[in-house]
Amino acid sequence: MKARLRRTWDRLSLYLPVLLMGLLAMGTWWLVRNAPVLRPPTTEDTPRHEPDYSMKGFSVKTFDGEGRLQSEVQGLVAHHYPDTDTLEIDQVRMRSISPEGRVTVATARRGVSNADGSQVQLFGNAVITREPLRQRDGKLLPRLHFEGEFLHAWTRDERVRSHLPVVLLRGNDRFTADSMDYDNLDQQLQLRGRVHGVLQPPAR
Repeated sequence: MKARLRRTWDRLSLYLPVLLMGLLAMGTWWLVRNAPVLRPPTTEDTPRHEPDYSMKGFSVKTFDGEGRLQSEVQGLVAHHYPDTDTLEIDQVRMRSISPEGRVTVATARRGVSNADGSQVQLFGNAVITREPLRQRDGKLLPRLHFEGEFLHAWTRDERVRSHLPVVLLRGNDRFTADSMDYDNLDQQLQLRGRVHGVLQPPAR
């Protein structure tokens, strides 16, 4: 009797891996068959890069609490895109006035601004000019002029950056570079690549 049970167990042991594989296969088939079907994305779920409003021949001005002009944005045509919350402007012209009275003007063939205007990207014949200003202590801040095919400005942080060739004029000094990073608050200027500069002696 014991010998027969032993032979029976040995036979079952031989087929046990096959039985386990069969159960595993059945379990896998059941899971696949009963798994929830994912709904393919529809065009309604995918945000489209289409404007929700446009403006033509416009001029938008902002003022401070005392009614003084802070900034003005003009353009030929502007489109607002809700998927990126950006404003794209053709033939853009931007003008801002600091609390100290210093005027900065930016122009380009096309401009892209984020929702709050803290970042502005200028494309095509991009120019940013900050006019000279005499401070209360009598010191004259020279005229500052940037130009290139692309300029990226952070208006609140007073930074201008470009990964493309630029020309920088500071007073009578002239610099050219393959790329640039200018930080007005930290008074730092980084010119990279092929850098050329012409420094004029100060006027006496």
